[in-house]
Amino acid sequence: MVKITDVARHSNVSPSTVSYALSGKRPISPETRQRIEESIRVLGYRPHAGARSLASNRSRVLALVLPLRKGVHVPVVMQFATSVLTAAREHDHDVLLLTQGEGEEGIVRVAESAMADGFIIMDVEVEDRRLPLLRTLDRPSVLIGFPADPTGLTCIDLDFQGAGEACVDYLAALGHRSVALIGSPPEVYVRGTGFARRVAAGFTDAADRLGVRSSVHPCSETPAAARAMAELLVREDPSLTAVVVHNEPVTQQLIASFTAMGLRVPQDLSVIAICPDETAEQAPVPITSVSIPSGEIGTLAVDLLMAKLVGQDAPETTVLPARLTPRSTTAPPQSR
Repeated sequence: MVKITDVARHSNVSPSTVSYALSGKRPISPETRQRIEESIRVLGYRPHAGARSLASNRSRVLALVLPLRKGVHVPVVMQFATSVLTAAREHDHDVLLLTQGEGEEGIVRVAESAMADGFIIMDVEVEDRRLPLLRTLDRPSVLIGFPADPTGLTCIDLDFQGAGEACVDYLAALGHRSVALIGSPPEVYVRGTGFARRVAAGFTDAADRLGVRSSVHPCSETPAAARAMAELLVREDPSLTAVVVHNEPVTQQLIASFTAMGLRVPQDLSVIAICPDETAEQAPVPITSVSIPSGEIGTLAVDLLMAKLVGQDAPETTVLPARLTPRSTTAPPQSR
């Protein structure tokens, strides 16, 4: 491992001079600084993170604010977290993960202690109480999700409203005239979480536009809730021929419950899921789905934050288009 003494010997200066060049604590002549930088490049020296942060007045850490609250599906959000971590490392940054529901207090604590250079915010609500703080904070932030008013913020997410619309458009084109959305757990809607409300709005708007009968049903993330939901839907609407599921933990249980009730998928009932591609592809029967591109979103969020850290302009909103992939669980409706 190359040490600071090796750099000093190679550049013919003292170790303290190299340290001053890295930390910026004392002025160094341009010629000496250039000689030290050349030695660092030639030897492949990697300064200690603390030295780098002193030189740039930055911690080289990004804070990912991800409250793990009730109704949050951990496997999916951890895909986002993994993509943020991977992208940050490509920018030579580490990630500080904040999972407690501290709201503004946790963000202020990290900002005031200079523990992180900027923030990536997840689980964004339509009327998120963190927004006034983020608009005035002296550190940049990027939101994965859209509040009602994104003015003065930088936001990125999938077009979840477009996802709901795409599902209904596709089913209507197949000939389905009665569809249901099995959505996120009730507490997610009560909190006003943006993505859940936007899926429901897009689903309902498209159904109204196309003259398709529709209904929206929040569902808890348990097998018992999935079975009860399947029974409720068939009992309340015997003409139902398609469901859209925006609740990954219960997708397979719902399909199994419909099958146990004598409904064949897709002959009697078509199913579309809004979920990561691998979930749909690896199901026992591959599921028609609208992809949640967690890896792409997380990577782009880091890129946007890094641009803001170096003073570059970043777009206020970045919306990834909804992409529906037909697989084995959808077909034109059949008489039954």
